[in-house]
Amino acid sequence: MINVSSIKMHMYCPMKLYLKTHLNGDENIEYSTHMEIKNLKRDIQDMIQKNMRKIKKTMNLDEIENVLSQNIYEYIENSTKTMPTSNLNITQEQTDEINDEIYFNIKTLSIKSKKAMEILNKDGFDIAEMFFPNSIHSYLIKDTQLDLISLCDKIEIIDGKYYPISIKSSNPPLKGVWSQDAIELVAHAILIEEEFDTEIFVGFIDYQKIGDRRPVVMDINLRKSLFSIIREVKEIAENKKLPNVKKNPKKCERCEYENTCLKK
Repeated sequence: MINVSSIKMHMYCPMKLYLKTHLNGDENIEYSTHMEIKNLKRDIQDMIQKNMRKIKKTMNLDEIENVLSQNIYEYIENSTKTMPTSNLNITQEQTDEINDEIYFNIKTLSIKSKKAMEILNKDGFDIAEMFFPNSIHSYLIKDTQLDLISLCDKIEIIDGKYYPISIKSSNPPLKGVWSQDAIELVAHAILIEEEFDTEIFVGFIDYQKIGDRRPVVMDINLRKSLFSIIREVKEIAENKKLPNVKKNPKKCERCEYENTCLKK
């Protein structure tokens, strides 16, 4: 069964997928740390949502920001301190980046929530669903007919409609979304359609660094591209087909397989 993460890796570099699939190696600590950070950010969003229910329309921006921030930075500090005891490696730079990102998001949310409360004449408890719709987090979903499996970051459910959400900590493009992010999202959309017997016409990429949500239309061309890539991934993963790739210095210098790949 093909994992959607393998599809993303193939789009980044087919040779990296080949080496990761067919070479023996220890568990990737870097990947585990990345997933732990993603879970930490999800927990923080849940805490901010709970805090939003405490804000009042009579509060000023500083008061709203203080309420939204309650226990957040202490939780980040305590969580990042415990990661080394789990053999995970989070750097001070990564911790600072998380703090900066959350600070920016809380600042932005304070302004948006203040404006919403003024316009609607409602307290935070009543407007929370505007910013935090009903959703399913980290949902493992698979389809034996499609031979596809993945862990969906988030599925938002609004008026009975399902919207796949991919949460990214990477830098976004100036416009639109990265192609590998779009392909990952359409894979999740197809899995959700099969799982919940529904149709999905649009999904979203949340680029957390800049607090920006960007739409992706689930059109026929994107779906065709996904199945074309799935066939290529199967050739590499199942038939051990060695891909032909051109060296990309920016990608190669960050790859843990660089030395092995050069020998190939």
